[in-house]
Amino acid sequence: MVSLYQRKQLLDTLPKTAITADDFRILLSAREYLATLLTLIDRATTRIYITVLYLENDQAGQLVIKHLIAAKERHPALDIKVFVDFHRARRGLIGHDKSDGNAAFYREIDEKHPDFIQFYGVAIKQREVFGVLHLKGMVLDDTVLYTGASINNIYLHQEKRYRYDRYCTINSTPLADSFVTYLQHALIPSEGVYLFDRHPLEIGTKFKKKIAAQHKQLSKTKYQLPEISQDVLTVTPLIGLGKRTNQLNKVIHQQLRQCSKHLVLYTPYFNLPGILKRDITRLLRLGVKIDIVVGDKHASDFFIPEDQPFSKIGLIPYLYETTLKAFAKRHQKSLDSDLLTIRLWRHEKNSFHLKGVRVDGRYHLLTGNNLNPRAWRLDIENGLLIDDQQGQLTAMFDKEHQEIITHTQQINHWQDIESPSDYPELVRKWLTRFRRANIDKIFKQYM
Repeated sequence: MVSLYQRKQLLDTLPKTAITADDFRILLSAREYLATLLTLIDRATTRIYITVLYLENDQAGQLVIKHLIAAKERHPALDIKVFVDFHRARRGLIGHDKSDGNAAFYREIDEKHPDFIQFYGVAIKQREVFGVLHLKGMVLDDTVLYTGASINNIYLHQEKRYRYDRYCTINSTPLADSFVTYLQHALIPSEGVYLFDRHPLEIGTKFKKKIAAQHKQLSKTKYQLPEISQDVLTVTPLIGLGKRTNQLNKVIHQQLRQCSKHLVLYTPYFNLPGILKRDITRLLRLGVKIDIVVGDKHASDFFIPEDQPFSKIGLIPYLYETTLKAFAKRHQKSLDSDLLTIRLWRHEKNSFHLKGVRVDGRYHLLTGNNLNPRAWRLDIENGLLIDDQQGQLTAMFDKEHQEIITHTQQINHWQDIESPSDYPELVRKWLTRFRRANIDKIFKQYM
């Protein structure tokens, strides 16, 4: 095992900032996330920087925009910028009719309220399937609201259904500054970033060529923080893109390697990169207790109920479930001894979008990273690593964990998980075709 001394050496090389327990707050529901976001917007006087995969043109998105415009009217000097994925902003929802996407919504806002809000579309690759902007985190004055959630009706629980995520606020000027500085210096000046405004959308071949150069540059950029002496409660912002210099990936891997007592892992889809699967196998052999909380296939945002028209994208939850079943079968002895605990989250028709890692009760990784091959290789991801030496936040994280597992079912045996023979006939047929052509492996790499 890697010693605690070696672990400290690793973390000491990363930029961090000190906070107090009073600076940190965990939100326990999507509705609390919405209420907090709107309150922080209403109170903001200097800056609002929102980074999400998308801000949707629906009831929730329009509500957030309404509050942003009102805040700008109260404080004309308020700097408001929204960063979204470029490709995601230019298309409609999967399974819906073709449209101009949310880009038309942003243009309409800028036409009615010129220069109130700057909407930046960030293109990581020339096509969405090969990489998206998956950075998370909102800065409202000197508060960071960090969550894996985007902004739309289901994430903000505006209707009957919700998509469950993790949410926290951190009051820290240095941390807020580091997020804003990154966006100002790494994204806004980049040639692969497009400003959605009141002017017609014009995407030329030059823009597409610039995306490749931007990708190379972004893979090297990191968050910057002033140096501090070691403190008992710190937060380290992490970022990563690609395979070679991915700071976030390295920290996740090293955290798992250095775990000595107890690992808690949250992921919406059980499709771990090979390196993390090997880390988990190693930890189990060493006698480390591991808890995994994963979304049930019915709680996947890709799941299609049997009473709705089926498309191949709906195969993804079934592919993930077969992977989970194989994993559970391989580690049945650890399940029998309670060394390994697997819990499936399912609550009515709601979905599960929660991710993160907790190591030895001391280290807490809050991230939008889905802990899958796509996040590991293609998307630009970030996260916050909290080092809580004295357990000042333990009660908060314990309470959050209990809330998370409220709607979970513990898997005691690999046969507790459904088999392909239990699946709808159309799903079975397509899964068989995919396996014969090895397409299932491609799906797992890109979805």
